[in-house]
Amino acid sequence: MVARPRTAWLFLAPSLALLVLVAGWPLARTVSFGFTDAALGDPSWHWIGFENYLANYGGRWYGLLADPIWWRAVWNTLRFAVVSVGLETLLGVIIALVLSAEFPGRAWVRAAVLVPWAVPTIVSAKMWSWMLNDQFGIVNHLLLSLGLLSQPLAWTAEPGLAMASVIMVDVWKTTPFVTLLALAALQLVPKECREAARIDGAGAVREFFSVTLPIIRPALMVAVVFRALDALRVFDIVYVLTSNSTDTMSMSVFARQQLIDFQDVGYGSAAATLLFVTVALVVALVLTAGRVRLTEEGVLR
Repeated sequence: MVARPRTAWLFLAPSLALLVLVAGWPLARTVSFGFTDAALGDPSWHWIGFENYLANYGGRWYGLLADPIWWRAVWNTLRFAVVSVGLETLLGVIIALVLSAEFPGRAWVRAAVLVPWAVPTIVSAKMWSWMLNDQFGIVNHLLLSLGLLSQPLAWTAEPGLAMASVIMVDVWKTTPFVTLLALAALQLVPKECREAARIDGAGAVREFFSVTLPIIRPALMVAVVFRALDALRVFDIVYVLTSNSTDTMSMSVFARQQLIDFQDVGYGSAAATLLFVTVALVVALVLTAGRVRLTEEGVLR
């Protein structure tokens, strides 16, 4: 019995070593650079402690925790994550319920629903940036033709519309992912349970919340956790659609701006470190709130 754990660790050792090499080492370097004044193109740097996070000079506070643009990026990211993941979960379950029913051409509809998920994120973001353009975009053209607009709107430039546009594109892109997981879970719901609920007089809504939802809940929680991870570190959709606009700037876009545009490696690494901590905390809260635990068999429930 003692040899079995040793054998397991022996087989896992190469994978663990590779994981430490490609993930652990860059993460450790990023965290360490967050405590320096390193800059691109400048080989000399010094340890400055927590000054990138919070420091007081002459009675004024400086650093990330005193930076209003950083806190705006945090708020934008959390708002984007909550709204987009919520809408994707709701729409994904509804679409999965529709696709689980028997109707002609169901296989073709299922394949068509997955098309947005198959399109690379950069490609879909650029496609939507053209479609939402205020001069030649097809969205404005259709809305003007239908009389729903009196003049073209700059969907990704106006402060009141930019975040809604980014969320809409993300929901269009990733709802199929939730749909796929929910549809797979629905196939595991025993027909006997549904029939028993109907015999007891439960309607469709009561049947869903009392029978179907508890059974597919583990799969939905997996989908929510994965989508929350993606949404909290969102970069590509936000950057392609709105670039460095503070109205939609996410934490990842903020860190990229500091690292590349401003060439401040120390400050940008500190922002990336706080992003990692934020993602870890939010995911931990989601798992705790959903009472999801990892069993010995590696199954989320």
